[in-house]
Amino acid sequence: MTDPAIDTTVGLTPRQRELVGIAAKLGREKFAPRAFKYDLEASFPFENYADLRDAGFLGLCVPAQYGGLAADYETYCLVAAEIGRHCGATALTFNMHSCAAMWSGALADALDMTDAQRTGHEANRVLHYGRIVGEGKVYAQPFSEGSAAAAGHAPFGTMAKRVDGGWVLNGKKIFASLAGAADYYGVLCTEDKPGAGRRDTLYLAVPKDAPGLSVVGAWDPLGMRATVSRTLLLKDVKVGHDAALMPAGIYHQAAMRWPHMFLTLSPSYMGIAQAAYDFTIAYLRGEIEGLPPVKRRMYPTKQIAVAEMFIKLEQTWALFRRVIDEARVDPPKAARLRCYAAQFTIMENANALCALALRTCGGQAMLRPLPLERLYRDSRCGALMLPWTAELCLDRLGRETLYAPGETDE
Repeated sequence: MTDPAIDTTVGLTPRQRELVGIAAKLGREKFAPRAFKYDLEASFPFENYADLRDAGFLGLCVPAQYGGLAADYETYCLVAAEIGRHCGATALTFNMHSCAAMWSGALADALDMTDAQRTGHEANRVLHYGRIVGEGKVYAQPFSEGSAAAAGHAPFGTMAKRVDGGWVLNGKKIFASLAGAADYYGVLCTEDKPGAGRRDTLYLAVPKDAPGLSVVGAWDPLGMRATVSRTLLLKDVKVGHDAALMPAGIYHQAAMRWPHMFLTLSPSYMGIAQAAYDFTIAYLRGEIEGLPPVKRRMYPTKQIAVAEMFIKLEQTWALFRRVIDEARVDPPKAARLRCYAAQFTIMENANALCALALRTCGGQAMLRPLPLERLYRDSRCGALMLPWTAELCLDRLGRETLYAPGETDE
């Protein structure tokens, strides 16, 4: 295909270029050709995960001392965006897996812990990283419960009661991506004790074969169908203390001090936005494999639409690149607000670009198995994803811009 004029690797380090290049090759040669089948069946992309495993990418965010590829936050986001360019559902589920390593690694290292907590955390992550790097295990991250908990407004309803040797979990997670495909589910839950609140959040890895764990319900959504995000039920599920992916209470500290940890859903949609543009250029130039080489680029209306797409895409990439470069513990207020703005912009612009691509390319482009109608459906799901839906981003931006912490009108 002709160079689409947007170079997504500008400014990358040699290591970032290397990792993004691997993701691009996997995406072009493996993920994109399979995407139609997985979407049609709403089935999990096991073959894609085998390829990620062979490339060492399951350990992308695992620190080097544990055998991983040691990608930092920015590098992870760039790689994930490239994967999303070829298969949005693979990128989105890969995020759930990668966050288990990222949150336990560099993110946790920047937080305050007691010596005992840090010692225990080190022992636990050696175990979890060993499973990922040495055994190729996949971690999920079931989050939503159908309540205010996933948005950070209430404690998680899934409860973990302390018992000899560990914890007993009871609860339910909805939209649990990788349901039935993950080896471990990183369950966010609340310690079952009097007066428990959000500070008492636990982050525990539950093995797929744990007694009392079940996956239920059908899965036939509008988009992101290959995430297979069915419902996870936990009834008297027991795990040991070594199941902790973070020490007790540290997740809450991370949520308060590391806001960019919740932006990691957006790279998948950044990739989708790029894919919509890529398809439009190739389609108008008559370069879509399997279609007659009919050119449609000579019409002024098409040229103007492509110009609009280029501008919107460049704007989105610029904000995305700035924000992922700013990710760190305790960012200044402006960076935090920009984080909300980036999440909203990427999710909304991805769908806007897909809609413009459909209008510009015309009716034939919306037919399956061409990717554009899937990109449109997948992109529409971004604004709905907790913990930062489009509505919540606007709400936080407006409130935090106008009010200082603790300030009221009373």
